[in-house]
Amino acid sequence: MARSPAQVALRLIALLLLLPAAWSATFTMTNNCGYTVWPGLLSGAGTAPLSTTGFALAQGASATVSAPASWSGRMWARTLCAEDAGGKFTCATGDCGSGALQCNGGGAAPPASLVEFTLDGSGGMDFFDVSLVDGYNLPMLVVPQGAAAATAAASSTGGPKCMATGCLVDLNAACPAALKVTSAGAASSAVGGSAMACRSACEAFGSPEYCCSGAYGSPSTCRPSAYSQFFKSACPRAYSYAYDDSTSTFTCAAGTNYAITFCPSTTR
Repeated sequence: MARSPAQVALRLIALLLLLPAAWSATFTMTNNCGYTVWPGLLSGAGTAPLSTTGFALAQGASATVSAPASWSGRMWARTLCAEDAGGKFTCATGDCGSGALQCNGGGAAPPASLVEFTLDGSGGMDFFDVSLVDGYNLPMLVVPQGAAAATAAASSTGGPKCMATGCLVDLNAACPAALKVTSAGAASSAVGGSAMACRSACEAFGSPEYCCSGAYGSPSTCRPSAYSQFFKSACPRAYSYAYDDSTSTFTCAAGTNYAITFCPSTTR
């Protein structure tokens, strides 16, 4: 029996309503540092690439990047970047190894403060965290935005842990000597003197007990160290070592947008 166009349209609408919702998100990055930063963006394996993988963000500027449904990946800020006479672009911290402004699939060289996202994941939830597992180069703050975030406190819709996370403390000056990354020259004064980053104990020493590898490759055998506790005590909501999930992973309903601030109001 032939169906009228109206009947066909109604059937299509009914089918669409049966499909699971696919939520996208926007990330608004703001640079509150006293210097330019160069955000890097890396999409996870099997997820669609973003419209950019790296750009310059001047002091006080903001930029918005949209992510497709079910996107996963990480973002960070590169610092002290420059292009040499041959056109090669490199950064003192967070360099992604591409030799260009765009990271083009390259990740952040540690040490670097990272924000990680999985959108529209298990149970229709976004999962996100700020990680210092690969070390630290500057403070950052992630704040959920929009209706889902606004209703989270009043109901379970937004998830029990739909809240801001990050590391608000400037750790570079206080970084233990064995972990501190320093740079000589006038350029380093822009980021608070000679200290420009703080390595993880895994990167600094490479031993399994700090890297949660080998015999230490499980939550029961890899425990917090004095070095990871340095990061955790200063930034209690951030990942400080590989199995720091319970206090460091946050969730919001899919469809939430996120504000990411580099160098929010900080303390030392």
